[in-house]
Amino acid sequence: MAYDYSESEELKMLRDSVSHFARTEIAPLAKELDEKEQFSISLTQKMGELGLFGTVVPQKYGGQGMDYLSYIAVVEELAKVDGSQAATIAAHNSLGAAPIYYYGNEEQKKKFLPDLCTGKGLWGFGLTEPEAGSDAQASRTTAVWNETKKCWVINGSKIWITNSASELTKGITVQAVTGRRSDGRAELSCFLVDANAKGLTRRAMKDKMMWRASNTGELYFDNVEVPESLVLGQIGQGFKIMMETLDNGRLSIAAMGLGLAKGALEMTVKYANERKTFGQSISKHQAVAFKLAEMAMRVEAAEGLLYKACWQKQTDRPFGKVAAMAKLYCSEVAEYCAREGQQTFGGYGLMKEYPIERHYRDAALLRIGEGTSEIQRLVISRHIGC
Repeated sequence: MAYDYSESEELKMLRDSVSHFARTEIAPLAKELDEKEQFSISLTQKMGELGLFGTVVPQKYGGQGMDYLSYIAVVEELAKVDGSQAATIAAHNSLGAAPIYYYGNEEQKKKFLPDLCTGKGLWGFGLTEPEAGSDAQASRTTAVWNETKKCWVINGSKIWITNSASELTKGITVQAVTGRRSDGRAELSCFLVDANAKGLTRRAMKDKMMWRASNTGELYFDNVEVPESLVLGQIGQGFKIMMETLDNGRLSIAAMGLGLAKGALEMTVKYANERKTFGQSISKHQAVAFKLAEMAMRVEAAEGLLYKACWQKQTDRPFGKVAAMAKLYCSEVAEYCAREGQQTFGGYGLMKEYPIERHYRDAALLRIGEGTSEIQRLVISRHIGC
């Protein structure tokens, strides 16, 4: 047996560095940014200066060259404090830069990755559509080859696309229908679309319940021309690229869930030790103590599942099944800890003055984004032979 739960000194230093940044730079602004529903360019650029963009991209392309465990630890530490900033990092690394690195050709990597590894540029992942969410193969956005102009022409729309409507956005990876397969199903392909391409309209989505300081956009494509050189991978490979990208993305969403759960537990324990009723801290009352014990146990289990999935990916073992399990379980643990934490805070847990209220709202997205909890159970069932 070769189990080892110790962390290297390098990973401990990385955690400490990101944790310090989150508590000193993000925490003081989180409430205001949430209330104003404001995406912070300043914080994004500071996270870039800290090296949180292009985490797993090799240094030859301008990235940090981290291993996957380190990247997941970064997301976890940010999510303890604020889901919005963690979402910016998670979506950009897992869904933005990663597909270009894993599936792009050398020319595409050299063209796009250096800017995407600095925090000066963001990249979106254009999969979801108004009528194609869980059923990603139901895409209606089309890309038609124009022989005269020697380019692909994209028409359609996308929605709920993180990092797609900011002034920092450099581009979006877009899945579109490029034809029909022999079995009659849509042939899907991916394209790298410039954020300022003619015919592309990007609108920031407002009035969100959660991740209110994260940039979320809806996109409209009106005869957007894309040169053949910006096809990502091969024509017809789009669905495979998107699904494999989501496998990686599930790990970062799981990290957000684990971080949120840990943050909720930490602030609830602190409050329970400070708040007194009937002459003693409420943490001494069995009803509250048992809540905290249950939260701590579920967090421990979630951490073990997530880091096993990361280890399997990092060591080139099959990780799709465990990634789906980690995403599902960590998101549900996040919701549980946020809910039980809010219950422990009582009336104060309903006030925006206390971060537990924001954690409670942010947890809702984790059950839906990157594949709903229902879809994760479907994925898991298929892995076990159902």
